[in-house]
Amino acid sequence: MKTEIRQTKDGSTTLYVPELNEHYHSVHGALQESQHVFIQAGLEYILSQHPEIRLLEIGFGTGLNALLSLQHALLHPNKTIQYDALEKFPVTAATIADMHFEKFILNPELMEYLQILHTSPWHEPVPVTPNFELRKVENDLTIYTFTDNYYHLIYFDAFAPEKQPELWTDEIFARLYQALVPGGVLVSYCAKGSFKRSLKAAGFTLEALAGPAGKREMTRAIKN
Repeated sequence: MKTEIRQTKDGSTTLYVPELNEHYHSVHGALQESQHVFIQAGLEYILSQHPEIRLLEIGFGTGLNALLSLQHALLHPNKTIQYDALEKFPVTAATIADMHFEKFILNPELMEYLQILHTSPWHEPVPVTPNFELRKVENDLTIYTFTDNYYHLIYFDAFAPEKQPELWTDEIFARLYQALVPGGVLVSYCAKGSFKRSLKAAGFTLEALAGPAGKREMTRAIKN
């Protein structure tokens, strides 16, 4: 998939896909969006309930969500994160280098970990730190089989519903519901009505939260 590097309003960079006319992150701030939606509304919320979690990211992309999750693990050594990431179109290490994360991720230690995240082999668990394990899977969400009642948290970070409608179906969210433990959480930047209806049909209880810059709302869905 051809991509172009774009700068967002908070100084962080993202990727733009001309074929889809879509960005990987919000143009109002890639770093800010990831921190707000996935770390604050997702990771911090679930880790307050479970000190050891299994996390699934739909759309590894640039690795920004994984890097911020790793940063949280480094700051909280009493918490443990098993991080699985599903990605159909892996971003190359060369593209990541050209995005110059060091201009907005100012912690040099994190920059070293960014390289590890992107050079780690696919399809096998990699202990990045004593309390953060990464497993990247190159596969298609529409055909991938999940283990039932396994994950505590899902980052649903696919491209927007109008860009990849096949990833936003009732069937997809029913499968993700089954993949979560009772009380497990799915978070997404998206707050579209069709998305919420699919989540409700799967059995989720929804919370409409304040969105990041440029968005009125985001969604947190909890498995009953």
